[in-house]
Amino acid sequence: MANLMASADDTQLIVVEDRGGVSALLYYQALDLPPMDAPVRPPMRDEEPVAPTQPFSEADMLPAKSALLSPGRVERRSVQAPGLRPLFLVGDDEYSQAWLRRRADNLQALGAAGLVVNVETAEDLANLRRLVPCLSLSPVSADELARRLGLNHYPVLVTATGIEQ
Repeated sequence: MANLMASADDTQLIVVEDRGGVSALLYYQALDLPPMDAPVRPPMRDEEPVAPTQPFSEADMLPAKSALLSPGRVERRSVQAPGLRPLFLVGDDEYSQAWLRRRADNLQALGAAGLVVNVETAEDLANLRRLVPCLSLSPVSADELARRLGLNHYPVLVTATGIEQ
């Protein structure tokens, strides 16, 4: 055992085992940390986050845009996602609207959750919902989902076993 001067404030450290190597002191000094005996200042009042005065609403999620997705053809393919609840992606466009009208009964039977991945206004979203009142439609940005599933286009149905249009 050896005593080494190893800190910027001259506090002695006891080295229990020394296997050689390079001192990490330079790395700690580069962080410019306050001395260990420096008082911790409480956060200033203006640094605390301010809670919203009203709850968030769905309108706060609009416009919902997914830069990686656009209307277009999707080739059917298999996936293995055990436990995934069926979901579908649509936009506020004629192609998606026609797809929704054709597939509404099937989507309802599956209990699929609807993600509206490109929609501008609350009115546009309401129009989509009037088109298929039996389905749940929520505005979201789905770029990360598109990346993970390898999707470029919608409308699309995603189940635990496949992706299809």
